Amino acid sequence: MINKIKSSHQEALQPIHDGASIMIGGFGDAGIPFELIDTLLAMGTTGLTVISNNAGAGERGIAALIAAGRVRKVICSHPRPPRSDIFANAFRAGQVELECVPQGTLAERMRAAGAGLGPFYTPTGYGTWVANGKQTCVIDGKGYVLEQPLSADFALVRAHQGDRLGNLTYRLAARNFNPVMCMAARHAIAQVDEIVQAGDIPPEQVMTQAIFVQSVVLAGSST
Repeated sequence: MINKIKSSHQEALQPIHDGASIMIGGFGDAGIPFELIDTLLAMGTTGLTVISNNAGAGERGIAALIAAGRVRKVICSHPRPPRSDIFANAFRAGQVELECVPQGTLAERMRAAGAGLGPFYTPTGYGTWVANGKQTCVIDGKGYVLEQPLSADFALVRAHQGDRLGNLTYRLAARNFNPVMCMAARHAIAQVDEIVQAGDIPPEQVMTQAIFVQSVVLAGSST
């Protein structure tokens, strides 16, 4: 019987290795898997490439990983949200690299990877530094930049409900990047508020299908 539920956050995160690339869901504070990140921090994993909407705020989450020197590179669309001094100081000191990607392009690069598609053209960033080093073209008088699919070794996401098969549902804005990150990562780990029986989530309300999720762990589980 398929059962992707893990007994603790540490068990769920055990496959993550030094040097891994990790997509971390969230927009603002909504949908961020803070408990998974706290456990990852405690495990000492280092040399990480973090792919997220922003580069962390305050002293929790991604910011805590950066402060502890665990992050080698950040790929994001919004590196300087309010209270992002930890990232800013680390970047100025040359302790962390940054690849800044327009938000829509970031989402589409992940979606392309998850759907098994190749590179795609977008007008976003044409004629700016975003296009530096990338193939560009003009079609019907409009400039485009060729962008590459973006995948990762792992995704850490926060969902509202999950079942033993790995089906997930989210609450309101907490959905954000989480579904597409599960698609784009080779191993998705979901922190959920509630574990329900298989079949309890109506099919039309499944927002991330089980095929894209490898581990489910209850928020508050011992680390």
